[in-house]
Amino acid sequence: MRIITGTARGRKLREPDGNAIRPTTGMVKEALFNIIQFDIEGRKVLDLFAGTGQLGIEALSRGAASCDFVDNSKTAYGLVRANLASGELDGGRVFQSDAGSFLGRGEQYDLVFFDPPYDLKNLDQIIAKVVQFDILHQNGIMVCETMLETVLPDVPAPYKKGREYRYGKTKITLYTKESAE
Repeated sequence: MRIITGTARGRKLREPDGNAIRPTTGMVKEALFNIIQFDIEGRKVLDLFAGTGQLGIEALSRGAASCDFVDNSKTAYGLVRANLASGELDGGRVFQSDAGSFLGRGEQYDLVFFDPPYDLKNLDQIIAKVVQFDILHQNGIMVCETMLETVLPDVPAPYKKGREYRYGKTKITLYTKESAE
């Protein structure tokens, strides 16, 4: 795994041992960043279910103002910290926390990477908490990576489930928070 572009372009990131953490493939990561390329610079980012931290680190490299990395795994926590250090990027905070508990803190973000384990049972509940705790700023975007066959829920306004993109066995779904206008 490498950082694709930006200030830390080409830096190699540490990868997990075994199958406990599933990093986003290079093809999907590149496609994802092509979709949101104009919505990164200067933004406050959340990398929920961070794993290796590669999505948030890529956003920092591309000019995001800050990124909070959240994962309940001690291994993931260590990987994110090590990868942030190797990328020599500022603006990253790492939290070892359950996603649902972290969302209740009340912070808002411009961009959220939502890349849960593919076998996560309470996916609908976590997405409901995103809406309940209103974690997106106006015109914010949440990018969800799931298995192709996973059906994600519709959400109430001002949140909106948007376009889906398919890449092999992976699906990217966008959620947005519409402006009040």
